[in-house]
Amino acid sequence: MFTTLSAPRVWKLTKRALAYLFVSSSALLFLIPFLWMLSSSLQTEQEIATTDMRWIPETFHWENYVNVFEAMPLWTYFQNSIFVTSLFILGTLLSASLVAYAFSVLRWPGRDKVFILVLATMMLPMQVTMIPIFVLYKNLGWLNTFKPLIVPAFFGGGAFNIFLLRQFFLTIPRELFDSARIDGCSEFQIYWRIVLPLAKPALATVGIMTFLFTWNDFLGPLIYLSDKMKSTMALGIVMFVGQHKTEWALLMVASVIMMLPVILLFFFFQRYFIRGFMMSGIKG
Repeated sequence: MFTTLSAPRVWKLTKRALAYLFVSSSALLFLIPFLWMLSSSLQTEQEIATTDMRWIPETFHWENYVNVFEAMPLWTYFQNSIFVTSLFILGTLLSASLVAYAFSVLRWPGRDKVFILVLATMMLPMQVTMIPIFVLYKNLGWLNTFKPLIVPAFFGGGAFNIFLLRQFFLTIPRELFDSARIDGCSEFQIYWRIVLPLAKPALATVGIMTFLFTWNDFLGPLIYLSDKMKSTMALGIVMFVGQHKTEWALLMVASVIMMLPVILLFFFFQRYFIRGFMMSGIKG
């Protein structure tokens, strides 16, 4: 037997259906450039150059994914990006979590004032500090090396990451810290054995955002790297765009390969990403 739905129930179901329809349509809209890029990577140059946009190639040219490694040192670019990104994430998670621990758990004179000063650094545009930092790295002899792209991550990890982790650490009950100190744990043991295991969602959030920033970073490698074989994926793909002729099919293949790690990372860790933002509310 069919039950008669009340008017409020029908209105609630209608609003939910409209919401799902809006979200699905928005997701499809944002997917269109990626789908076109994926389709173009399997086409020939002649098919891409036609005025009629083809979403499904007449023939799938899988050989493009082989030819791209012959047209450019893409594997070298990929290894360089993995190396720089991995160390940058490691340095960011270690240094930002240590600084956040000092601002949230430890009590010392002027703590809150120093924290406000750290947050104030977020207001400085990158263009203001670009030249002084470049001169510093030049005097250190770090130009054309990966050091300018890696070492800064081990000295603080960024003001926003410190802020995010600090807010999460403030949600941890202080009774845990007091109990650990009574049991004889040092501050580092509390940080390593108690805080970090509980902060996995926030650490995952910082790790994902750091990965996205470092993996897609173009300006840093462009400024500090002059050797082509040291280029990252972002810089190498731009260098592949020729001054007079560009092989668009191979360029789309390289772009797809560059995007795959980002898609896979978010696919497997999205629950940590969302949970990290939900659990790191403003406190204190």
